[in-house]
Amino acid sequence: RVAITAGDKPDQKTLEYLEDKANEIRILSIECTNASKSVHPTSCMSAAEIFSVLFFNQMRYVLDDPRHASSDRFILSKGHAAPGLYSAWCSAGLFDKERLLTLRKVDSDIEGHPTPRLNFIDAATGSLGQGLSVAAGMAYIGKYIEKASYRTYCLIGDGESAEGSIWEALSFASFYKLDNLVAIFDINRLGQSDPAPLQHDMETYRKRVEAFGFHTMVVDGHSVEELVKAFEEAKNVKGKPSALVCKTFKGYGSAEVSDKLNFHGKALNSLSDKILPEIKAKMHNAPAQDRPALVDDAPALVLKPISFKSPLSYNKGDKIATRLAYGEALVRLGEASDRVVALDADTKNSTFSLKFKDAFPERFIECFIAEQNMVGVALGCGARQRTVPFCSTFATFFTRAMDQIRMAAVSQSNLNMAGSHCGVSIGEDGPSQMALEDIAAFRAIPNLVYFYPSDAVSACRAVELAANYRHMTFIRTSRPTTTVIYDNDETFEIGKAKVAKKSDNDKVLVIGAGITLEAAMTASNTLAEQGINIRVLDPFTIKPLDKDAIIEHSKACGGLVVTVEDHYAEGGLGEAVAGVLSQAGVTHTHKLLAVREIPRSGPPNVLLKMFGVDDTAVVNAVRGLLES
Repeated sequence: RVAITAGDKPDQKTLEYLEDKANEIRILSIECTNASKSVHPTSCMSAAEIFSVLFFNQMRYVLDDPRHASSDRFILSKGHAAPGLYSAWCSAGLFDKERLLTLRKVDSDIEGHPTPRLNFIDAATGSLGQGLSVAAGMAYIGKYIEKASYRTYCLIGDGESAEGSIWEALSFASFYKLDNLVAIFDINRLGQSDPAPLQHDMETYRKRVEAFGFHTMVVDGHSVEELVKAFEEAKNVKGKPSALVCKTFKGYGSAEVSDKLNFHGKALNSLSDKILPEIKAKMHNAPAQDRPALVDDAPALVLKPISFKSPLSYNKGDKIATRLAYGEALVRLGEASDRVVALDADTKNSTFSLKFKDAFPERFIECFIAEQNMVGVALGCGARQRTVPFCSTFATFFTRAMDQIRMAAVSQSNLNMAGSHCGVSIGEDGPSQMALEDIAAFRAIPNLVYFYPSDAVSACRAVELAANYRHMTFIRTSRPTTTVIYDNDETFEIGKAKVAKKSDNDKVLVIGAGITLEAAMTASNTLAEQGINIRVLDPFTIKPLDKDAIIEHSKACGGLVVTVEDHYAEGGLGEAVAGVLSQAGVTHTHKLLAVREIPRSGPPNVLLKMFGVDDTAVVNAVRGLLES
């Protein structure tokens, strides 16, 4: 427990003011959840003193500009306690009670869980276990990139501490000595349907968090005095992050609901007639106290397009892997802007983000084998547009972070991801390493642009375009080399395909990307020797697809279409193209070449042939369409 000495103790007026603010937050949380007829008042009541001390005694912020560059950051990882956070900002004067009472209404941005539609929210939370990674990313930028005074606070529920991503984030924060980060665990004992596993075993919580390298303090979470002392102590800790493990009670403030199950997610409704007077009777009506002053030392943000400083210098016909081009393009971006940062999950010598590390070691963040945490950290790095983050690993390993990626979209993040080693073309490493589901998964993410470059030039341009796109991107890069087919000054656009080969007498449209565009080009030469011309289309972005180009060129080829992809059939390029043609009402016959069973280890060319996505498969598909 935090020990309070006479010299540490805040004056009585401050204590009474903070207690009043805590009870005001309780009252407002109850009232707004009653107005919405649902949500989580008791989860807010357990954290009321934490909100009070943070927002009215510790945090430095500009009230009318919550995202001010130098303001302290706050992430509510236990997003279901959003009414408590909203009530804190309402109590601080950011908006009035009338707006607070629109909680969960369809025309209100005061939503059931926090989203950045509100100007005081940096990251959407509510899918539990993710907030500390985001906070760690923000703290990393503050400490190492911006070298600013702002601190980052993250409030975590005891139930969500069962999520492995919390411990990934604790490990990351400790490794990087993020002494500007404070993790606050609200140990209120009760989950949604049962008590949390450790209930109030505060010593086990302390030992676990401490073992991960945090300066850890056990605190009475309903004592504003102990909370103030602990936060002040955290400010003086150097070389490691701090954690407050707060013993609280769900529903604290009223004997009617305190420490009782079956109130999770329920408005208190008629019980409020007893509870609200009980809480109001505890008010001191203390005078307001000053908050700490802002230290305005975060660097000014200059938002401008990021362009390569020098022209590309690839030679047509050279064989270069797009994953290598990705690393080279990252270096070019780093030269163009000091806002670009790169993250990797211990695969940097395979994804070639190592090139960025070698050029700009101070802007490279090694996240080790913790992909969920890497995505959350990258989201935090890009919050408030302070940086342009690119994170990379094998494409298949991003799928284990799909919930973080989904929530990054809700967070309106500018996160960029590069996934290498896609499809059976990686060869002998086998199916555990082969990304064969990623197109399907990422096509479902709102506002995300999915780049699938086919040569070094298009890979570099994908990276450059991604850096300037406001929302999320994914760049699918290949392990094998592919032939450079584009001029260095070729212009690329999001949602615009390229015709890689055409004639005036094309019989079939073949659409491929990455390694399968190479297969399509090889097949075109074989077929040309047989007197058959095909048109080859490189989509460049799978999302958005160039619908106009697909419709135009399919019609030009008599409605005969072959798609070929190093991906499972479900949800991939072929089904995306089929959707375009069907919705446009184009009469067509479509042969969809894709991987249709779980693959195995083997040489890349052998596997491409075995699973029907090589040049021979394209030749046979084209001939089959023409013969039928």
